[in-house]
Amino acid sequence: MFEHFDFARILGDRSKEEPLVVMMCGVAGSGKTTFSKGLEKEGFVRLSIDEEIWATRGRYGVDFPIEKIEEYKKEAEETLRNRLIWLMSQKQEVVIDFSFWDRARRDRYKKLIEDSGGKWKLIYLKVHPDDLRERLALRNQRFDANSFPISEELLTLYLRGFEIPEEEGEMVVEN
Repeated sequence: MFEHFDFARILGDRSKEEPLVVMMCGVAGSGKTTFSKGLEKEGFVRLSIDEEIWATRGRYGVDFPIEKIEEYKKEAEETLRNRLIWLMSQKQEVVIDFSFWDRARRDRYKKLIEDSGGKWKLIYLKVHPDDLRERLALRNQRFDANSFPISEELLTLYLRGFEIPEEEGEMVVEN
């Protein structure tokens, strides 16, 4: 999916003094995890709420009731936020594999990263809604930490609520 993306555009911002934190931004199915795994191969530590929940609570709708998902998302995010701060204190580069769907949350993380001595890069994966639907139809057939089921109704809610980054220092990647 990102075979032709020039990761040097991101890797060129590395520095020994300030750990680089890449913030992924995009709707479900936009390719955030695939892109993040590319950075993981370059030495970044990847933080994922979905994978944290999978590791600590199990499978959505199987090992825990669906009604608990919001509580577990908050719990996982707090754990990962603390891990992010610790990793930055160790000068480790990190990729945050979240959706960052709203500007307020992006701004909070940017401040957290800067206050912790790091620098951030916001990567917005721009995908046409029809492509998202095709990808999610395939993804919904899988059964792993990164295949949280997304219905058409949920996707519609995500698309309506998503705040596209504009003039936030983002790098837009058309996918």
